[in-house]
Amino acid sequence: MSDPAGRARVSIVQLIPNMVTLAGMSLGITSIRFAIDERFSVAAFLILMATVFDGLDGVLARRLRASSELGAQLDSLADFVSFGVAPAVLVYHFLLAPLPGLGWVFALLFAAASALRLARFNVQSGQADADDADKRYFTGVPAPVAALLGLLPVFLVLAGLDALGNWPLPVALWLGLVALLMVSTLKTISPKAMRVRPGQVVFVFVLTVAVVGLTLTRPWLLLVILDLAYLAYIGLAVARARGRILG
Repeated sequence: MSDPAGRARVSIVQLIPNMVTLAGMSLGITSIRFAIDERFSVAAFLILMATVFDGLDGVLARRLRASSELGAQLDSLADFVSFGVAPAVLVYHFLLAPLPGLGWVFALLFAAASALRLARFNVQSGQADADDADKRYFTGVPAPVAALLGLLPVFLVLAGLDALGNWPLPVALWLGLVALLMVSTLKTISPKAMRVRPGQVVFVFVLTVAVVGLTLTRPWLLLVILDLAYLAYIGLAVARARGRILG
């Protein structure tokens, strides 16, 4: 069906993925507002919700067959706000304020690395000759994961494990390290490529129960554990990469 001007009408179902993307971006922008208002736990929670929306919009786009170039570009712009700018602002206001000059420089580096990471992803996604093996891995740490890694000092403080507000320089250097991981050429596995053996299924179920329990009781501690687990994976990936180079 078309409108009087002769243009085809768009099904509302086809717009749902982009609506979810915009909702996730709104969460990221609102996180910035709460960080400025010094409501840091709320700001961190909104970034976490933005990661959920980021995963959901891609699933919906594939299920509804509503993928589009507009959606891809919109998704990257939303990711830059939610996983580049919002975490940088949160960490700066929460833990780097005692180091205003240098702290802000590292916050900018983190946001800039996120933009570069997303731009590279867009270019690589547009390459028609990418093989199936390439699709199983990301080049560098993805922006949503990097946002959670960058927020590790925030999670530590909110979990009551450390008072990093008195140590702004290590926090700034940590942001710089995560920024380097984003723009690196390190191969990191995509969730789509993760598989478990039949005998490991029961452990996945047990792990799911443990995650739900920690989510309801110690959510910030759970995020610290997840960050540390991913860092362990990064360490193994670096070791494998060095082994291939030396070999």
